[in-house]
Amino acid sequence: MKKSRLEEILNSFENLKVAVVGDMMLDDYLIGTVERISPEAPVPVVSVKEERFVLGGAANVVNNLSTLGAKAVCFGVIGEDFDGDRLINELEKKSIETSGVVRSSTRPTIVKRRIIGGNQQLLRLDWEDARPISADLEASLIKQIEAKLDNLNAVILSDYDKGVLTPKVVKRIIALCKEKGIIVTVDPKPKNAMNYVGATSMTPNRKEAMECLGKKSFEDVLEIGRELKEKLQLNNLLLTRSEEGMSLFQEDGVINIPTYAKEVFDVTGAGDTVISVFTLACAAGVTLHEAAKIANTAAGVVVGKMGTSTVTKEEILDFYNRIYNEWK
Repeated sequence: MKKSRLEEILNSFENLKVAVVGDMMLDDYLIGTVERISPEAPVPVVSVKEERFVLGGAANVVNNLSTLGAKAVCFGVIGEDFDGDRLINELEKKSIETSGVVRSSTRPTIVKRRIIGGNQQLLRLDWEDARPISADLEASLIKQIEAKLDNLNAVILSDYDKGVLTPKVVKRIIALCKEKGIIVTVDPKPKNAMNYVGATSMTPNRKEAMECLGKKSFEDVLEIGRELKEKLQLNNLLLTRSEEGMSLFQEDGVINIPTYAKEVFDVTGAGDTVISVFTLACAAGVTLHEAAKIANTAAGVVVGKMGTSTVTKEEILDFYNRIYNEWK
């Protein structure tokens, strides 16, 4: 792929409107230094120097779409609480449409707070209710999605197994998208794999793909990909393989794409970036091979960053240019 072709594809993202349905959350960070052990208990004392939060879970997928210039719409269930206000405010600051988010007085907004001392995560505190959402919340969420589906180029189902993507919600979305010819891609949790039968595409890592099939011992990754694609009746499947790159399973065979990550600092959110970029490229009408190569490049950028993060078009171009130095 030439640089001009990549630029053309990335610039086309701004003409797309993509929805994300799933488990939205906030990632909180308390960052400081550690110089002593507490006299009260054998634990490090963190002298906090910085406190920040970023969009996490399905909200990070939405953030990736927005950062890449696409019009992003989010659907999910969050609490009627202070953290829910923080999440909505952050999304709206980024011009992300939030009218599809359902607020609930019976569930908290999911927050994952990480305590980091000396560049090392020491502790994580989670606030969540991972039980499936109620029938009333399912109905409200489906109603919001049905009302806004016509103007979408693609839908991403971002499953963190926190109760939003119930079988009823997922099956209704996939059926609606099939009716209207809308791409629907899935970042799955293995225990929920059979909910996603008939989706357009899925982007599991190797471990997730094995667990989706109920396999506990290592087997040939190419056989796993083929079996999973067939079992879930997917049009295609993009399987991520860490340092081995990615494998793209299509109707006419498999394409292996090597990884080009130079340094890996943190894989947090890498899956969110992969599905965001792959979905946008597919919605832009490029070949699956091109879409997978661009997603692979974006993943190489984001794993070089610390914490939950996104990737820009400029970073993708720069990284791709360094990989393919034959460009003129």
